[in-house]
Amino acid sequence: MLVLRGGTVVDADGARAADVVVEDGMVTKVTARGDSTAPESADVVDADGQYVVPGLIDAHVHLMADGRADLSSTKDDSEATLAYRAAANLEAALDAGVTTVRDLGAPGSLALDARKAVEAGVLDGPRVLACGQNVIMTGGHGHWFGREADGVPEVKKAAREQLKRGADVVKCMATGGVLTEGAMVGAPELDEAELTALIEVAAAKRVPTAAHAHGTAGIKNAVRAGVSSVEHATFMDREAAELMADRGTYWVPTAKALHGIEEAGTTAGIPEYAVRKAEEASDAFEDAFDHALDAGVPIAMGTDAGTPFNFHGDSPEELELLVEYGLSERHALEAATVNAANLLGLSDSGKVSEGYRADLLVLDSNPLEDVTAWQSTARVMSSGTMVR
Repeated sequence: MLVLRGGTVVDADGARAADVVVEDGMVTKVTARGDSTAPESADVVDADGQYVVPGLIDAHVHLMADGRADLSSTKDDSEATLAYRAAANLEAALDAGVTTVRDLGAPGSLALDARKAVEAGVLDGPRVLACGQNVIMTGGHGHWFGREADGVPEVKKAAREQLKRGADVVKCMATGGVLTEGAMVGAPELDEAELTALIEVAAAKRVPTAAHAHGTAGIKNAVRAGVSSVEHATFMDREAAELMADRGTYWVPTAKALHGIEEAGTTAGIPEYAVRKAEEASDAFEDAFDHALDAGVPIAMGTDAGTPFNFHGDSPEELELLVEYGLSERHALEAATVNAANLLGLSDSGKVSEGYRADLLVLDSNPLEDVTAWQSTARVMSSGTMVR
């Protein structure tokens, strides 16, 4: 048993003075401050003047990538090399207060194997959910680490392959992307029929889906097909936002992905084509937030960690960017906890509440008043174990 005593609990239910009791990896009691009793054998952590919050859930990462300037330089790396990199990224994310990640694309079974390694205690890291390989049109965005497929039969087979491997989510590329040379960011890649086929295959196994989509046409194709979340949605217009809100489709904005490229630029070694595409998308991205907030699109936090100068250990900075784009501090907290948990199908995560996993952080200041509080964790608890 472990007791976090004397702190203020802050989650989607608000703030309240409370002690938190943890047993066997779960929160078993949240009592009024000072009311908790514990046997002498219990570990007691003094959280007086501090804030106990849920661990962060990053709904979009790439564990194989380490934030280098040119992601395509990993094309010739062996899976063993990528696996060592993933292990380091897992450790960095957990140390930063990220207790669950959703990997949305890696070669072969790399991310699925990382999930097993964390579950078995072989690696220290957040809980991992993974898609396996992205399903991509031949030569499409990220083709060097995805599963290329064209036409409904091939796309169905590719999706079924990921499910056979044990994918927690099936991910596809609905449009081009910033980091693939020659890919047009806004242009549709997999078409609506292919997207529908992929989503129906996943739905038959009750597995959620995610679509990389920057351009408006690709966003609408994915939403009409029934996708669970749209990643990036950089050029989302009002019609797309209203469609997403009506269907309950989550938006995972990944603000840090564009931010990292724009801030560093070509002088840091990022390919010119990537910087140019990111700069062209910047103004549209601001409009996308306006449309999403006006329409009430549900938002879950994801960083696209691993893309240029977007490091796994810096994931909490995404909340600050969300606030800069118009979310309140409370809305940002919800995006990174209960909303992300709902998107990932995790009914036991995202709150400091009885019956929830003890994935908890202790912060020195109130994240509802200062969103940068997430960037300086005093303590990190993962599944009931204090790891920092």
